[in-house]
Amino acid sequence: MSSSSSSSTTSSSSTSDNAALVYVSNVTTDSGSYFPGDTGTVTVTLTNGGTTSIGLEDPTLISPHLDVQESDWEGMTYVGAGDTVAFTLRFTVMPPDGTYNALFTIGTEGGNAIHYPVEINVNSNSLLAAVTSQPTSFAPEAEQNVTLTLMNTRCGAINDIVITPEGTGIVANPAMDLIPSLASSSSYADTFGITSHQASTLTFNISYQDGDNTHYTDVVLPITIGQDKTAAVPVLNDVELTTTATGYDITGDITNAGISDAYGVIVNIGSPATGTGTYPVYAIGSIASDDSGTFELTFTTSDLSAVPVVITWKDSAGNDYSLTKTLNLASPAGTANATAGSGPRVTAGTGTGGNFNGGTGGMSRGGSYGGRSSSNSIFGGITSGRGGGIAAFYPLIAGAVLLVVGIILWVKRKWIMLKIKKQQ
Repeated sequence: MSSSSSSSTTSSSSTSDNAALVYVSNVTTDSGSYFPGDTGTVTVTLTNGGTTSIGLEDPTLISPHLDVQESDWEGMTYVGAGDTVAFTLRFTVMPPDGTYNALFTIGTEGGNAIHYPVEINVNSNSLLAAVTSQPTSFAPEAEQNVTLTLMNTRCGAINDIVITPEGTGIVANPAMDLIPSLASSSSYADTFGITSHQASTLTFNISYQDGDNTHYTDVVLPITIGQDKTAAVPVLNDVELTTTATGYDITGDITNAGISDAYGVIVNIGSPATGTGTYPVYAIGSIASDDSGTFELTFTTSDLSAVPVVITWKDSAGNDYSLTKTLNLASPAGTANATAGSGPRVTAGTGTGGNFNGGTGGMSRGGSYGGRSSSNSIFGGITSGRGGGIAAFYPLIAGAVLLVVGIILWVKRKWIMLKIKKQQ
């Protein structure tokens, strides 16, 4: 009897010792931080460091801040010598915010229960989002950039961020954007091209995953249609008309009076006039702010009182703009009349951006050049040479001399009469 009792005690002690060799080798949660009310999972991996198989049962989490769901693990689960087994438990987080240690516990066959602390972070901070760059106002039909910046203030990474811009009369490029992951304490700037057909409200709808939970936040941006104060402002100056054997030639300057540079500036003649000859279209290239470029166009028309000059250019984002100036070149003292409306028309279905002004100003270039017969300046009538020169003042000088001589003769008339009588 004594021997049998000793053997039983030895076996029990051996089983307990083997159970003590089972340990927690890894703990993972599906999120680094949970919103109050979120559901989450924790996976605890145990490793058997002994030489015999050990039975494990009833895994659970104990915490007043968690509502732990009933475990799917029923009965005894065995882990072999040198093997591992993972238990996944689901729970719902309860407020308030804070960092809590839930206690993982599991029973062992013939041994003591295994306990291990699991850290759970509860945080109500949502993903921060704000518009960090936008135009001062939105030009109708023009694509303009809006930058949305995201900031993750949570303790863990958030995943699968989907941004969808929406609004009546608004077209966004891209229409939706996906950010796979955003680490804790990091930010991301996302730029959208926004085309507005009318005054409206642009809403960035943002969804993101925190573990298995989907959360939402919105950023609202009012869209005001107006003039972009930073846009390029091409101004037409110093226009000169010259007749040729086959039609007409005009030269002039375009000055960028705006804040932004104008890129790919092209000048051509609009209908009903027709560009022809050497320069039916003239490419100036880029015009920096406060700088200017010259152009020359050759064309034919049956009506010099309405000659459309079309200026097209791009902004730094590649958006297309167009301004039409209709010039009255029929009258010797005529001026260039603006008939383009309140602003430029944007080509290829896009629209204006900014305060676009145009017009003529400054001294015109007079006279002919390059073998041309005459020059009809829209400011100075018809002259016979480029700039006119002093010859243009000969009639005025002659008239002034005759006037002076007449005055002298009138003042000296009595003295002259006396001299004539004495000679008689």
